[in-house]
Amino acid sequence: MFDSKLEVNKIIDFIRDYFNKNNLYGVVIGISGGKDSAVSAGLFCEALGASRVIGVTMPCHSKDEDREDAKLVSDKYGFKLINMDITSTFDSLVNEAEKLDDFVDSEDANINLKPRLRMSTLYYIAQMYSKVYNKTFIVCGNGNKSEEFVGYFTKGGDSVSDIKLLSDLFVDEVIEIGKEIEVPDKVLFKTPSDGLSGQSDEDKLGFSYADVKKVVLGEEIDSNIREMIMKKHNANSHKFNIPTYMKRGE
Repeated sequence: MFDSKLEVNKIIDFIRDYFNKNNLYGVVIGISGGKDSAVSAGLFCEALGASRVIGVTMPCHSKDEDREDAKLVSDKYGFKLINMDITSTFDSLVNEAEKLDDFVDSEDANINLKPRLRMSTLYYIAQMYSKVYNKTFIVCGNGNKSEEFVGYFTKGGDSVSDIKLLSDLFVDEVIEIGKEIEVPDKVLFKTPSDGLSGQSDEDKLGFSYADVKKVVLGEEIDSNIREMIMKKHNANSHKFNIPTYMKRGE
């Protein structure tokens, strides 16, 4: 039985212990308007205090609703929320690529460019605020266990961070923690999506996060769905480990 209250306290202790041991001060979090970033932000506010949490919205041909929902989260927990519109940066890079003789319009390349630009933005902001406060800010990643098992993240984008709170929590467990720390319902129960492609996560994947949990835990599930999930897991295995040549002795 998942004990959300106990898990919240453990995560708060984890944050405080890591920050104290490494002489860190604050955290920068991309606030998407979804439950994962909201839960991360709420937990960090509980652990460090809202004054040490910086939320960043990074619209890029995005829905206005996502930014509005991000503000619901910052209003709830009281952390600073800044907006970095990266639309023109995205457009500029794509426009440069279009000048190449062998340019081919790629939807996947465009979708994955956005989280890569967003992660660069978060690290820029973290270093900027480290200078402002003369204390170290780090970047939080918001991926959960369900997403990470099937590789539903962008290599070099939302896979990059300095600390993660949700990587060992399934989607339903994230929701239970969200209830415990009172994430606004509109955000907590919002249909999961990347905010980039116009599709829900489960539409893109072709299976549910509940199904992913069953596969990870070895529970009974339709064999076709299990095959789809494992195929996605195996196809994305390259995202988990970067092959590195190691020099060996004669």
